[in-house]
Amino acid sequence: MFSKYILRNQKDFSAVYRYGKSKSDRFLVLLYKKNNLSYNRIAFLASKKVGNSVRRSRARRLMREAYRLTEIKITEGYDIVIVARKTINDVKCMEVEKSLRSAIKRTHELYNENNK
Repeated sequence: MFSKYILRNQKDFSAVYRYGKSKSDRFLVLLYKKNNLSYNRIAFLASKKVGNSVRRSRARRLMREAYRLTEIKITEGYDIVIVARKTINDVKCMEVEKSLRSAIKRTHELYNENNK
């Protein structure tokens, strides 16, 4: 993932939290907001509630892989923040991917059904 696709600025995070929409699922919370760019910018967050640094890193890796596998289904032009929940620690990547797909499908704005 190129660095221009990563959400980093505090004001961008604040805008997503304040003005964006959210969908939650069993293992993660998906926050999103239109960014008026031709590409998506994304951030993966795991708070200390998820566990120690090893568990938080694993949670971010799982979410990153799930996003990579479902990226083709996402409409371009959004800032996306994916936040891990505590329950993400006890699951495999396939379950996190299903959870992310489910959250994306329920947004209707992000889901692009034309792509395979």
